[in-house]
Amino acid sequence: MSHDGVGPRAAPRSLALLTAGILAVPALAGCGSGDDPAGEPLAGADIARADRAKISDGGTLRWAVDTVPPTLNTFQADADSTTSRIAQAVLPSLYRTDGNGRVVRNPDYLESAEVVDTEPKQVVLYKLNQQAVWSDGREIGAADFAAQWRALSGKDTAYWTARNAGYDRIGKIERGGNNLEVKVTFDRPYADWKSLFTPLYPKEVMGTPDSFNDGARKKLQVTAGPFTVRKIDTEEDEVTLTRNVRWWGDPAKLATIVLRSVPRDKRLSALSAGTLDLAEIDATAAGRVGAAGPPRSDGGAAPLMGPGADRSAADALRSWAVANGSDEDAADEEVTARRKLRKKAEKYARQQKALAGYEVRKSLEPAYTQLALNGADGPLADERVRRAVARALDREALAEAVLKPLGLPAEPVGSHLALAGQAAYADGSGALGEQDAKEARALLADAGWVPGGPVEKGKKDEEKAAGSESDEGSDSDNGSGGASEGGDDGSSGTSEGGDDGTYIVGQDDGSGGDDGKAPRDSGTGTQQLHQGSAPGAYAPKGTPAPARAGNAPVAKNGKALTLRFVLPSGPGSDTLTTVAGRISEMLERIGIRTDVSKVDDDSYFKDHIASGEYDLALYSWPATAFPATDARPVYSKPVPAADGSLNVEQNWTRVGTDQVDQLFDQAIGTLDDAERHALIRKADSRIWAAAGSIPLFQRPQLTAARTNLANAGAFGLRTPVFEDMGFLKKSAQGPSGSPGDTGSPGSPGSGASAGD
Repeated sequence: MSHDGVGPRAAPRSLALLTAGILAVPALAGCGSGDDPAGEPLAGADIARADRAKISDGGTLRWAVDTVPPTLNTFQADADSTTSRIAQAVLPSLYRTDGNGRVVRNPDYLESAEVVDTEPKQVVLYKLNQQAVWSDGREIGAADFAAQWRALSGKDTAYWTARNAGYDRIGKIERGGNNLEVKVTFDRPYADWKSLFTPLYPKEVMGTPDSFNDGARKKLQVTAGPFTVRKIDTEEDEVTLTRNVRWWGDPAKLATIVLRSVPRDKRLSALSAGTLDLAEIDATAAGRVGAAGPPRSDGGAAPLMGPGADRSAADALRSWAVANGSDEDAADEEVTARRKLRKKAEKYARQQKALAGYEVRKSLEPAYTQLALNGADGPLADERVRRAVARALDREALAEAVLKPLGLPAEPVGSHLALAGQAAYADGSGALGEQDAKEARALLADAGWVPGGPVEKGKKDEEKAAGSESDEGSDSDNGSGGASEGGDDGSSGTSEGGDDGTYIVGQDDGSGGDDGKAPRDSGTGTQQLHQGSAPGAYAPKGTPAPARAGNAPVAKNGKALTLRFVLPSGPGSDTLTTVAGRISEMLERIGIRTDVSKVDDDSYFKDHIASGEYDLALYSWPATAFPATDARPVYSKPVPAADGSLNVEQNWTRVGTDQVDQLFDQAIGTLDDAERHALIRKADSRIWAAAGSIPLFQRPQLTAARTNLANAGAFGLRTPVFEDMGFLKKSAQGPSGSPGDTGSPGSPGSGASAGD
């Protein structure tokens, strides 16, 4: 699950549960005086930067999105990532994030903003850009701030709001010394005050419950950004944005932006048809786009792809022989198969030719994938078992499996609350400890789970026992689901839309002694396991025992330790399947079995994660610029509701402690940046120690873009600057001309403009 942010702030995150007592946590490494634990982002934005002078005036950018949004009001519960993207283009964002994911003032709206008083109450004075006006000509001012505060304060339940964090701390809003000044007084100190009023809606939207609840769902009559909403076309599944004629900042280079809803597994076809200019894509599609581009700079040959690419000369000769042989039935069948293969190859070639006008721009999303451990009940309610699971994981190997094949930095995420480059980031994983299988087994033993104990066989175990002994140790035993390694279309073993950020990797080589470290990929795939071996053959003298030999399943009270691993099954889930398989193998080495269940995407969160019907799960969280506010409800301790149920909001792991809550509360009220960041890091180290969720890797961000499209692509931690996006003038393009012209002639995204 991943939420895209509006400006520096992501969509709401939420609330958490029970764990054993507070643990002693070692000091964080790398946080000494003079050090900057935040460091640099693992990957910067890849947007083909260009000066505005080199960009044509005009043109239409056709941008793929996941949905036509159900609402244009980002503060409603059903707002989605497209709602956020539209708000970034058409509404005031007082602050944005830079390439490090840190908050910076947006001068188009703010001349300055600062805390001018802290006693007896915190007071923030905003000085607005004197040119800032709504699209109807009215000045942006205190009335708009006050209307948004009243709507989001939580005091009037007639407003159907999804969040009110921060607004509930405001005591009053008033006009400052003139119309350009807004004075906000807080009843309680609020460190994340820069998160407020982004986006800022006009008082016409926020002024009444009716206008808030219904008026801004399908239209925004008043806006104040470089673009405005022209229409929402539900039949064509697209939203059209046009230049705002009253925009006072740098004029938008593009005349129009069309946000077109295209399913992820259909985007490669749309790109090859020339109906898109910009689209986030999966790894398989990225491989296709990359293969269609110019020759590699290193002079190497691009890998063979497409239908029939994996056929050897011997295969081709055999096919010809059968097609021209004396067996008429076999010949007819082979001729038909060859004809189908030729048609597929011709279609593939046409698509590749069309894709030559695009390139892949890649970075890392402002979100990370985690392993969630449900601590509500069952074996994982015991903190020792959760910690054993965490200590069994080789997070570096998991990050490499997903990111290394994409050419992205393959480093595991070290914080639950921030990403590398953000001000609050520090690697707090030392509070849990490094991967260590021996220590993991010791934790299990301390919790009463011991290897080789008596196990009551269920029906599933009896069926396995009746099978061939030669299947022992296969992927089917550990429930990993065994990701497929082959395809039927010759496209490197994956299908279009099937993989959102990884290639299928080989199995572990299984060699080496039990040193507590998981074997790494050798890059040669499963075949290496069986090469030169025969059933029952003796290993040469001195060969270490197989890694699995001492890893008998652990049991307690006659029951083996088996964890239900729930995964989504829809398009784009191959990455999670691969990662889950690797995790299952790592857990098997310490005696923990996994039972992988694949469920429909639509029911994954509602019926399994949110309801607590899982032991292990993989999903993603955003990392925002305001962790004290946005991350608190994800990790705070759940509280009983009035009806006796447990209110967990978005703490799907149900793991939380009073100490973590106290640290968040202190951070939210601490105005000094250094002190607040120290509190955030302490909270993160204790979240690590509780082992309710284990951050694995930052999500890959792969974007196909026309090669003549500038200032757009994989934005990474940076907020998009919509007015700077556009198509390069021909004089600013490379010597090969405009690759964008390979799209459909005269297409809106061709980059042609009246001014070029």
